[in-house]
Amino acid sequence: MTLTVTGVSIRTVHDVAGLAAVTDYFSDVWQTPRTAPPYPAEVLHSLVHAGGAVHAAYDGARLAGAAVAVFGPDRDTYSLVAAADQGVGYAVKRAQRDWALDLGARTMRWTFDPLVGRNARFNLVKLGATGTEYLVDFYGPMADGVNDGDESDRLTVTWDLTTDPVALGGLGAPFGDRDREDAPASHRAPDGEVLARRDLGDRAVWCRVPEDVVRLRAADPALALRWRYAVREVFTTAFAEGFRAVGMSRDGWYTLARTTEATA
Repeated sequence: MTLTVTGVSIRTVHDVAGLAAVTDYFSDVWQTPRTAPPYPAEVLHSLVHAGGAVHAAYDGARLAGAAVAVFGPDRDTYSLVAAADQGVGYAVKRAQRDWALDLGARTMRWTFDPLVGRNARFNLVKLGATGTEYLVDFYGPMADGVNDGDESDRLTVTWDLTTDPVALGGLGAPFGDRDREDAPASHRAPDGEVLARRDLGDRAVWCRVPEDVVRLRAADPALALRWRYAVREVFTTAFAEGFRAVGMSRDGWYTLARTTEATA
């Protein structure tokens, strides 16, 4: 299958050479030696053979993004990994969505580092997914160039494939900046500023993340780890009470609210 979106060609990859190129791309993104990739080509080949899909985005002849998805229970799909150049990620996720819908799937799940605010905004606002599960140190120690020295907490997001993301994109959370600013502070961040606020009506929790945790992790791993623990405390408490992540502001604040799925 080939799809062309805004000059970028996206297709499913089955051949050995194409899968090897995707493996090298993931190595470059996660800053690992190409001899020790996070997703070896033979693993990708096995996943495709088992019914999964590797989507690759090409800007001309240049590989500009890739994503891997497999089927889970009850025709749910799971996106194992995705990475793309700026402006390409949305097209790659749309291609994954179309593939999954054609095979009868209705939802897709994946995980990401909750401290990476730009990814949170993409997942929760641009795609309209919901953060449904907080996983503490999900992968254990990671030795790649992006995550080394940190604990691998992850936020699971669930994407309703039956709702067009074009209609959802940009809607964000059901509460605005004014609601957040009016809510009293509940936690302090490692930088001494407010980390979290909680609505007096118990309808929402807001939690801030650092501006660029990848850069912070490289410059001051100990401080990045303090942020990890601080955000973890807010999220695990809120999730235990039935809150879910529904939005991310441009200035780095999550919105957590009670959802129908959480209270049903």
